[in-house]
Amino acid sequence: MPKIKFGSARPYCNEPEQKDLLPSPAKSFMPNWWKDATLYWLNGDGEPIIASYNKDDEEEKSLGFKACPALLDIFSTGYVLRTPADLMFVQYENEPHVVIDQKYKEFCQARSDMPTFPIPHGYSQKHFHWWPNWGIELPEGYSALVVSPLNRYDLPFLTVNGIIDSDRYPMPGLMPFFLKEGFSGLIPKGTPFAQIIPIKREDWSSEMIHYTDGQMYDRHTNVVEKYRVKFGGIYKRKTWVKKNYE
Repeated sequence: MPKIKFGSARPYCNEPEQKDLLPSPAKSFMPNWWKDATLYWLNGDGEPIIASYNKDDEEEKSLGFKACPALLDIFSTGYVLRTPADLMFVQYENEPHVVIDQKYKEFCQARSDMPTFPIPHGYSQKHFHWWPNWGIELPEGYSALVVSPLNRYDLPFLTVNGIIDSDRYPMPGLMPFFLKEGFSGLIPKGTPFAQIIPIKREDWSSEMIHYTDGQMYDRHTNVVEKYRVKFGGIYKRKTWVKKNYE
């Protein structure tokens, strides 16, 4: 089994007060809105919506987004890096500024503009960078896909995505991030700011398959017959493969 290693890159990482803020499997940090969601779509009265879409046309509760294994995988794949301290953002002269304990000042700083880099819609042009306090070490042939915590639209920032060949470069690098326009407030200590997904470097080729109308119909029909069954959830029970990150 491949192993990812996180190496401390700041003296404070080894202090007792940081022991609960170590890089950790992403599955430990499911957002509250996901954990609080119901398994079924609800109507205006808070009752499960009844649907009839299986081949026997029998009524059943309509499974909602929480029943989707693809979303579960997104939240539980890889590892997360977390902020080592509270970060307070304030607006001054129409620009955001960060206030952080001087002990951790290197972790988050304002960054020079990148004039030709597109600013995400709804985010401030003035941006910042994380300088992570942990480096990533991977086995030979693996890279680290570094992304903003996936589907975490509740967070007030967006980390720029990238790939690092962490089998050859084990030290942390700067990660630019954009702050939501007009945001003022606290980003608490322990907030996930990056999701790390190890990927194996392989050469790939591509092929286009032009199915006939009949073949497309048959393929669609076969999928419907297999997955549109009573009580749903057949994809998770029969197809989905559990991924493990410890």
